[in-house]
Amino acid sequence: MTATLERLTAEGVAPWLDDLSRERLAGGGLSRLVSEQGVVGITSNPTIFDKAIGSGRRYDAQLAGLARRGVGVPEAARLVTAYDVRWACDVLHGVYEATGGKDGRVSIEVDPRLARDTEATLAEARALWWLVDRPNLYVKIPATREGLGAISAALAEGISVNVTLIFSLDRYDQVVDAFLAGMEEARSAGHDLSSMASVASFFVSRVDTETDNRLDKLGSSQAQALRGRAAIANARLAYEHFEKARSGERWRSLERAGMRPQRPLWASTGVKDPSYDDTRYVVELVAPDVVNTMPEATLRAVEDHGEIRGDTVHSRYAESQQILDDLEVAGVSYHDVVTTLEEEGVDKFAASWSEMFGTLEKELRTGA
Repeated sequence: MTATLERLTAEGVAPWLDDLSRERLAGGGLSRLVSEQGVVGITSNPTIFDKAIGSGRRYDAQLAGLARRGVGVPEAARLVTAYDVRWACDVLHGVYEATGGKDGRVSIEVDPRLARDTEATLAEARALWWLVDRPNLYVKIPATREGLGAISAALAEGISVNVTLIFSLDRYDQVVDAFLAGMEEARSAGHDLSSMASVASFFVSRVDTETDNRLDKLGSSQAQALRGRAAIANARLAYEHFEKARSGERWRSLERAGMRPQRPLWASTGVKDPSYDDTRYVVELVAPDVVNTMPEATLRAVEDHGEIRGDTVHSRYAESQQILDDLEVAGVSYHDVVTTLEEEGVDKFAASWSEMFGTLEKELRTGA
């Protein structure tokens, strides 16, 4: 691991990779990132899998076998993605053991088309937990209103959960409540809380993209001065909410029973605007007990020229709230931005899932 990444981890940030493919697994690329760059976790999503399945030959043998068995597209999607995630869990198992289960985790996503159906989401989470069958798995459940009940119910059954697609501070508070409710039920059911884990994935760069687009339409000098400031401010305030929740008696009671903290995870940390520094969503969000899941290009950028200046979150709460207040004054509604992003996030992931189905259908026809 380079000195920069060592400093990042020393500050309490767990670097995860936001990518997964069979080529990366079979070619040893993931193992090298773990051993040489200190990657300690993996996240995946439908877009990542669609790209992986459609861009190489590593899936041909499995898909040909599924085609000969007459397996349909939805089940093929579960089997193909579960295969890769299970393999990644095995690659990361050494990290999982070395960190006492804190890291070494790999995420697989519930079909996002179920995001508005609590019971269907829970049923899918159960199926994926059983199918992958690895203790270092996270099942990703979106933080929609309907998803909150599925999050609590999955945790209550002993399923470790990555809560994804969080944009708003209010929704994050609801996620924390769902997490605590689920862990309380798990404790009552006799589950070993220390064997379970959860992260809350707060999406970052998309907040700037949406906010900047609105600021550009306003066109005023006041609006231009606020470009690129919303996402980091929003994430910093989320960390403040995390600290407040963690100091509460409800959380502390569960910690005394062995519960691990639900760490904030910074997702969508690849920079979309080329005029911005390509490490900003890493170096400006350094704090203890957080995860930053990065595309490989962002990981390499941090390794090459990222400037780790210590904790860049604490003591920035008042400044961050002022930025959100200034956006409202300038004419950009925070509530409307985060509501739009949640709705679009679910729709985009659902569209990616459908695209993956189209790719799988084509590959299954070819292999039949």
